Amino acid sequence: MSRFDVHRRNFLRVAGAAAGATLLSPSGLLSQSATAGDNGAASQSEGPAEYTLTIATKPIELAPNRIISVTTYNGQFPGPLLRLKEGERVTVDIRNETDTPEQLHWHGQFVAPDVDGAAEEGTPFIPPHGSRRISFVPGPSGFRFYHTHIRAGANLAVGQYSGLVGPVYIEPRQHAGNYDREVFLTLKEFQPTLSRGGDMAMDFLAPAQTVSTLKDPGERKMKASLAKGMPHGYEVGYDSFTINGRMLGHGEPVRVKQGERVLFHILNGSATEIRSLALPGHSFSVIAMDGNPLPKPVRVPGLWLGTAERISAIIEMNHPGVWIMGDLADDDRHHGMGIVVEYGGSKGKPQGLPPKPFKWNYAYFGSPGTSAQPDEVFDMIFEKQNAALEGFNQWTINGVAYPMEQTMATPAFHLHEGKRYRIRLRNASDDIHPIHLHRHSFELTRIAGQPTSGVIKDVVMVGGYQEAEIDFVANNPSLTLFHCHQQLHMDFGFMTLFAYV
Repeated sequence: MSRFDVHRRNFLRVAGAAAGATLLSPSGLLSQSATAGDNGAASQSEGPAEYTLTIATKPIELAPNRIISVTTYNGQFPGPLLRLKEGERVTVDIRNETDTPEQLHWHGQFVAPDVDGAAEEGTPFIPPHGSRRISFVPGPSGFRFYHTHIRAGANLAVGQYSGLVGPVYIEPRQHAGNYDREVFLTLKEFQPTLSRGGDMAMDFLAPAQTVSTLKDPGERKMKASLAKGMPHGYEVGYDSFTINGRMLGHGEPVRVKQGERVLFHILNGSATEIRSLALPGHSFSVIAMDGNPLPKPVRVPGLWLGTAERISAIIEMNHPGVWIMGDLADDDRHHGMGIVVEYGGSKGKPQGLPPKPFKWNYAYFGSPGTSAQPDEVFDMIFEKQNAALEGFNQWTINGVAYPMEQTMATPAFHLHEGKRYRIRLRNASDDIHPIHLHRHSFELTRIAGQPTSGVIKDVVMVGGYQEAEIDFVANNPSLTLFHCHQQLHMDFGFMTLFAYV
């Protein structure tokens, strides 16, 4: 029996024990669980919910000749856009019509751990053919999203390989900017398959320099592994690429008028892929990252987004025609990663022209200078054990892999409420890692040796053999999960827990 079978059996045992729990968090966020009765109807608490999200496996049409069966919210991909109001309590019913326990994570929101949707923090599972009602106060304002938070392991039908991703927009108390209308785009691949890994392209990141004390031992370890006859660890590839669940040329175009200022909210809903996006003849005025306003709008020719990153950017529609807004990679675009943008009165075949080459530097979006000094610094080093787990890479933080055989582990880092902490992220692998901190936002303070301030995020890409520093204030007590948002990395060890003391 493989370790994956053991993990699944333990997962179901823990899920069964967690289902049905009722918790009242310290911050007053009430959550209730209900299991299905004999008649298949879940018991209900008082009053209707503002939203109902149903998890079920349904067919979705990516293109006329490509219909797949995938688990979705409310039978659609992406899941329905939830427009919430900052500070106004909302109640959500989550129904699970599948045969396995589920979680629904409110990515980027400052909610309590029983609501957050991570079993590692203690969130009760949504039981198979059962339901759970949660109530919380949305915040902070801006572009957030919700998604499953289940470890998939070798099963490419679950976790974020599925269609369980949906956008959230929390209305700010003040208007977000000078624009005429909004368009929400979710970028996502489907039909995943396993392949043997290779080098990941990182030439789009700036600054480009690597750290020799990270690179030299990392390269030696990989060469030694390959010299012993070990193959490269598994990676995931995809057959179908979509924006809003439709392959390029098979969905409704974004129809615009000349002179419009359109605010695009763009989400990389991928399980594993870094995505890029460009629109010929146009530029993006980025006003927010991960839902958080930038110190000032920044104009760029194209976008790069790690898994789970979001960008809100205004495009001035001043170049009439029929254009392809799509990935910079020809192969990915040809496999569907694009959407048509059509001006009123324009006809003809959609055109796709790459922008001039550009580098993606987070510091470009911030302010010069340094941020406030932290009260304490945590050093983290990320390492890869090539093909160590039945062909899959194992990932460690400070030499420790998050245990696959249990949901909740002993916290490795401890916080005091109100203090400012700096995490020094040191990547001793050749992979890019999109690092995510639950239930908090952080400020980017140093990227590959370059200081910066003012960019507030909840996911940041750390380049291969590079370092980054992020600061956060411990202002949301209880267990807090930290992990790489690349599903394959998270599932095989790349997680740790913070606890408040």
